[in-house]
Amino acid sequence: MSRRGSVYDTMAQREFPVRSALGPRRVLAVLDETCELSPCGIRVESVPWAEGKRRTTISFEWFLAIWSKRLSWSEVSAIFGVSWETVFRSVERAVEWGRAHANYSGIQAIGIDEIQWKFGQTYLTLVYQIDVHMRRLIWVGEERTQKTLHAFFDWLGADRIAELRFICSDMWKAYLTVIRKRAAHCLHVLDRFHIIAHLSKAIDKVRSSEARDLTKRGRGELLKHSRWAILRRPENRTERTTSNSPTSFVPI
Repeated sequence: MSRRGSVYDTMAQREFPVRSALGPRRVLAVLDETCELSPCGIRVESVPWAEGKRRTTISFEWFLAIWSKRLSWSEVSAIFGVSWETVFRSVERAVEWGRAHANYSGIQAIGIDEIQWKFGQTYLTLVYQIDVHMRRLIWVGEERTQKTLHAFFDWLGADRIAELRFICSDMWKAYLTVIRKRAAHCLHVLDRFHIIAHLSKAIDKVRSSEARDLTKRGRGELLKHSRWAILRRPENRTERTTSNSPTSFVPI
C-alpha cells in the first residue's frame, strides 16, 4: 500500500534538453519533494524520461551517443549545445547498456591485438570476435602482459572458452604463452605480417653468413648486392634484379 512520507527536502526546477529537427530545445520539468519512507530509506521521486539527478533525458542521451559514433565528442557538444561531460555521460550510458545486454555465447573465432595508448610504450590489449556473421570488439584490457590476457579468459569463462575454435594473434610472446595454457584446443593462427618479417630476417641472416664465407674464399662478388633480389617476389623482379638473382649464379 502506498503512502506519503515525511518531506525533508525539495529540488530546484531543472531544464531538460530534448531532440528537435530544428536543433535542441529545452523543456522545463519540476521534480517534487524528496522524502523518507521507513523502513525503505530515502527515495527521490522519479520521472519517466530521466534517471536520478541527470539534467538530460534518456532519449536525448541516446541521440548524443549515436552522433558520437560519427563525430568527435567536442563536435557533438558544440553542434547540440551541451557540455563535453554530457556527451561523455551519454556514451558511457550506451556502453554500460550494451555490455549489460550483450550476448557472448557461441563465439568461435577471436582476434587478439594491441594498440598504443597515450604516449610512449603504453598499450591496450584488444580482443575481437571475428566470426563470419559477427565482427565486433568484445574486451579491452590495460597493457599487453600475460596477466592482462589471463584476465580476458577469466572474464570469458570456461564454458565460452570451450566453444572457441580459432584464435588469431601476432607473435607477441605473452600472448603465445597464455593462449597455449588457456585455449590449447583452438587452432592458433599467427598473422602473416610477423611470419613474413621473421622469415625475411632468417633469409637475410643466411645470405649475410654465406656472403662473408665467400668473401674469405675470394668469391665475394657472387652475392654482392643480392639482398633485395633474394627477398623480392619472382613476379616483382625486374631485368636488373633477375640478373643478380642467385638462380643465375654459377654453382661453386
